[in-house]
Amino acid sequence: MRLNILQHTAEEGPGTILPWAQAHHYDVFVYHPDQFGQLPTADETDFLVLLGGPMSPNDDLPWIHAERALIKTLLVRNVPIFGACFGAQQVTRVLGTPVTKAPAKEVGWAPIYRQTTTIPGLPAQLMVLHWHEEMFQLPTGAELLFSSDRVQNQGFVYHHRVVGLQCHLEPTATNVREMVVNDAAYLAGSILGQTATQVLETPVPTANQVALNRILDYLIE
Repeated sequence: MRLNILQHTAEEGPGTILPWAQAHHYDVFVYHPDQFGQLPTADETDFLVLLGGPMSPNDDLPWIHAERALIKTLLVRNVPIFGACFGAQQVTRVLGTPVTKAPAKEVGWAPIYRQTTTIPGLPAQLMVLHWHEEMFQLPTGAELLFSSDRVQNQGFVYHHRVVGLQCHLEPTATNVREMVVNDAAYLAGSILGQTATQVLETPVPTANQVALNRILDYLIE
């Protein structure tokens, strides 16, 4: 079984998705479409993960359109898809809904709240890392999974095979350090008002990996 990861920027890697994939005996292939223009084919994809990035799905770039063509094919084939941040926005664009500016720029740690029990075992609240100023609209047929205090659409589940999160559950402490040391300037203007030091000193909750594992398990059930 092959899990293909589309990583859209160097500092936002797969984090805790990798040990989950290893435990489930997936062969993992990581693509960097923004840098090299390469994407897997639908035929060689048993599970697709789309990570975050500084670009917008509204950008008119060939690889962004090619990525959405791949997503569209996998949706038709009912292949499991997990998207984080930009990755989730790409999925919602394929499902016909726009990506717009969020009511507030969220960069830093803040809670999200579960809105449905469709995925069993998720806690009512999680403290997660936010790194965005755009947001997706909820696609037709999708169910709202998480909301935050400032952005309602923080997560969705679609037909038992797709989950998209506007926030990040996947980072390890090392990933957080990598994001901050390379992109701390993005904290400016965030409604959360956190400094780079505050973000770095916030422990990554172990509950985040547990929740992400539960989401990924759900997608392959």
